[in-house]
Amino acid sequence: MADLIGYFTHMRFAEVIGYIAAALVFATFSMKTMVPLRTVGICSNVFFIAYGYLNPAYPLLVLHCLLLPLNILRLTQMLSLVKETKESFEGDLDMNWIRPFTTTRAMTPGEVLFRKGDPANEIIFIMSGSLRIPELGIAVPPGEVVGELGMLSPDKVRTQSAVCVDGGQILTITYDQVRQLFFQNPKFGYYFMQLSARRLFENLQRVQAENEALRAARSADKLQPAE
Repeated sequence: MADLIGYFTHMRFAEVIGYIAAALVFATFSMKTMVPLRTVGICSNVFFIAYGYLNPAYPLLVLHCLLLPLNILRLTQMLSLVKETKESFEGDLDMNWIRPFTTTRAMTPGEVLFRKGDPANEIIFIMSGSLRIPELGIAVPPGEVVGELGMLSPDKVRTQSAVCVDGGQILTITYDQVRQLFFQNPKFGYYFMQLSARRLFENLQRVQAENEALRAARSADKLQPAE
């Protein structure tokens, strides 16, 4: 009698484990992001392994013994990706990583790298020397990037010109290569998004400052007494 009670107790415990495992699998289908999905998936694997051992159900046991390390691996990769994307917002991209995908060339003083309205097909990384944006009257020092906004423009044309001030070296990468790198290295993708957003905000602030200066000049003209 005691053995029978123990058997049913064992079976009931195994069923509870099985129901919990099934509930966890159901929960994975409601997850909208990968980290919680993998975390719950790992929990369901553990409970299914316990259920397959206690029941016993060896095909189920083997399946989840194989799925458990796979889910752990994918979760580790996803957490590493989250860490890299966070780092991309806190610092600059390591240019040594991108060098193999770029073309290196020298630039000479006075050389026009591109003009406003030209077709845009590449991004330029300034390694040494400097550039000048004539339309804005600003200098672009080494370590900066130009040409990224052309990739975002609807007609894919240069929004400004770029002229070499003094001799130096630049790295160029085509827009097609940039699109491929988005998938190969998400950190690069986030860096590019951050760079483009920063440039757009800088241009917006510059336009606002110019508008305020024009308003101030008009107000001053109105306040001057007529001769």
